[in-house]
Amino acid sequence: MTTPVYFASFCTFIITILGFLLHQTYLIPTLLCLEGMMLSLFTILSMWSIQLEMSSFMLTPMLMLSFSACEAGMGLSLLVASSRTHGSNHLQNLNLLQC
Repeated sequence: MTTPVYFASFCTFIITILGFLLHQTYLIPTLLCLEGMMLSLFTILSMWSIQLEMSSFMLTPMLMLSFSACEAGMGLSLLVASSRTHGSNHLQNLNLLQC
């Protein structure tokens, strides 16, 4: 019934995974790829719960969207903290094992 929408959502998820794996130099594109993955998963879960027509599955996409918002907030706070301490948002310059 909604096969093109499912295909577009899965393609969006795959493209953002490839972007996440291939472009890990800066923190901002990495966070954007993570946010794209979460939004495509939200779309897929929403369509799945609508297709099943069960009220118990309607809560799952909203919980995932709230966790995605928390992830975005944590990522932006990490970006601000790393740019203040290291002066840039290069992921190669960050050494998480150093005190």
